[in-house]
Amino acid sequence: MKKYLLFFLLLWCGFSELQAQRTTQLYSPDRKLKVSVFLNTKGELFYDVYHKDSLVMKYSRLGVNRTDADFTTGLKLLSVSPATAIAETYTLLHGKKKRINYHAREQKFSFLAASAKSMEVVFRVSNDGLAFRYVFDDKKDRDKQYRITKEQTAFHFKPNTIAFLQPNMNSKSGWNKTQPSYEEQYQQGIPVGTAAPEKAGWVLPALFKSGSYWINITETAVDTNYCGSRLDQYSPDGNYSIAFPQDTEGIGTDAVYPQSSLPWYTPWRIITLSDELSVLAESTLGTDLALPAKYDVSGWLKPGKASWSWIMYKDGSINYTVQKRYIDFAASMKWQYCLIDVNWDRRIGYERMDTLAKYAATKNVKLILWYNSAGDWNTVNFYTPRNKLLTHALRTAEFAKLKEMGIAGIKVDFFPGDGQSAMKYYIDILKDAAAYGIAVNFHGSTYPRGWSRTYPNLVTMEAIKGQEFITFNQQDANMQPVHATTIPFTRNLFDPMDFTPVNLSGIPGIRRKTTKAFELSLSVLFLSGIQHFGESDSGMLKQKDFVQDYMRTVPDSWDEVKFIDGYPGKYVILARRAGKQWYISGTNGENKELSLQLNLSFLKKQYKKAVLIGDDAQEKDLFSKQIDLESTYNIVMQPYGGFVIKTNED
Repeated sequence: MKKYLLFFLLLWCGFSELQAQRTTQLYSPDRKLKVSVFLNTKGELFYDVYHKDSLVMKYSRLGVNRTDADFTTGLKLLSVSPATAIAETYTLLHGKKKRINYHAREQKFSFLAASAKSMEVVFRVSNDGLAFRYVFDDKKDRDKQYRITKEQTAFHFKPNTIAFLQPNMNSKSGWNKTQPSYEEQYQQGIPVGTAAPEKAGWVLPALFKSGSYWINITETAVDTNYCGSRLDQYSPDGNYSIAFPQDTEGIGTDAVYPQSSLPWYTPWRIITLSDELSVLAESTLGTDLALPAKYDVSGWLKPGKASWSWIMYKDGSINYTVQKRYIDFAASMKWQYCLIDVNWDRRIGYERMDTLAKYAATKNVKLILWYNSAGDWNTVNFYTPRNKLLTHALRTAEFAKLKEMGIAGIKVDFFPGDGQSAMKYYIDILKDAAAYGIAVNFHGSTYPRGWSRTYPNLVTMEAIKGQEFITFNQQDANMQPVHATTIPFTRNLFDPMDFTPVNLSGIPGIRRKTTKAFELSLSVLFLSGIQHFGESDSGMLKQKDFVQDYMRTVPDSWDEVKFIDGYPGKYVILARRAGKQWYISGTNGENKELSLQLNLSFLKKQYKKAVLIGDDAQEKDLFSKQIDLESTYNIVMQPYGGFVIKTNED
């Protein structure tokens, strides 16, 4: 009997260790999603996540270490606010949806550390996920600077969970010391707890599957008072912790790790979660929780499409003659932009670029010019213009020239990483560019973290192993089908991505694995405020008339999204609406024929007919035909193939 009593006593002690103080539960508006927040007897803060009363994430840690206070242990709960309803409506210039309604329930938890310093944790739970952030606002200490050295924030998964993760590369490694730049292949369906190959850990967004549940973890609302974050290299027992950048990921001697005066609002940690993959694919949490727009660009900036010579012809194509040809190419395709890449300042020059810009204006085409961001954080000294954007004075002088020339945008490359000073550099460029009516595309960069809502002249960012890598080597071409069907659920889930998709004519020296219909489908699948297409002018002329017509008319932005079917790394069927027309994109990431019955009931019998563009397996080319639409439609995709269905206009 004593043995049993001892056993139950130990069991109860272990339980009470985690449940020492009262547990507070916050529900989503539909009450399917629930987060429980509690302290253990050591004053350590945890949360659990439930969906439909099933435990999905367990005993996940919260808290931060600040240089003046430890908010990870010895905490005391001061107060819990009543749960309040959050209802916001906003519009995006480009993204998953144009007009978005965000509904959630919010609760604030106030804690006191052993040092008598206070911390607040704010939770929001919506039908598609939850988010939380830390707030520091000691009224008496607002004249001081504080520094966070570590977050204890964690995401603890069950043992049966698998992950779709991209490794982060160590700072100042790789080609000309340009890492990290978020340009690695995703590891597919690996067991949680698998160590990242490098000390730099895993990048966000990160995708997980736990039983029937899909979970995406990311962050948003990173501003100048914080660094960008990632997941730690090690995740024992499936417990993934937030990690900060490496100490060389800053600008000069400026801050890498987060420091700020008070009040201090940290970024939102976002967990998008459902037992239906469609909920993730259609979620807008990454922009819902981003800061509202700092300024209005709608009067001068429009989403669009761009021609780009470098993707096929590299540095040698950056000369006056070829760029004039690519301006004509953009005009013939009714694309609004032409991107002129590296060394334009030396190979064309400012004076002749002014002439090109004026010529482009006669064709209703606007120019985007490339810049090297670099100071001393990498060794890319041979690509210019360089060091033109390092300070406010340098930027405004350069942007004034560009505005006078009529240049519409800039593409800025080779950033140092995710340190706080690097985040500030991105945002300073965006703010200064907006003052001169200039759109921005970042390359060799971090990912956007909701910035396209907050700083709406940010039209796209790379932060992906894109089409350019396929032009470099066969291995990346071999991986493209799996890669392209993974990133709609990871990198491109919330934020614009400059993959530079759609190559139909082939790439010299590379045996393309994907079919033409696969490539065409990416024009709908991938989101970018300005979509730079990866096809050449001569290559486009070789395509059938209906293909060229399609590429002329594919929408610049979208009003609505609908996930139809798919599985990361295997296949994706996604529909997007622009105005009254729906485009349905099908992409097969596997080397086998795939037959599917598409549920098209969302069209609600409003659309009777559509155009199907798909792979002609015999001719190794594309076909186009009219089809009748019903509530279901049977489709066959070729190995590594795809399709696009475009509803007829009323």
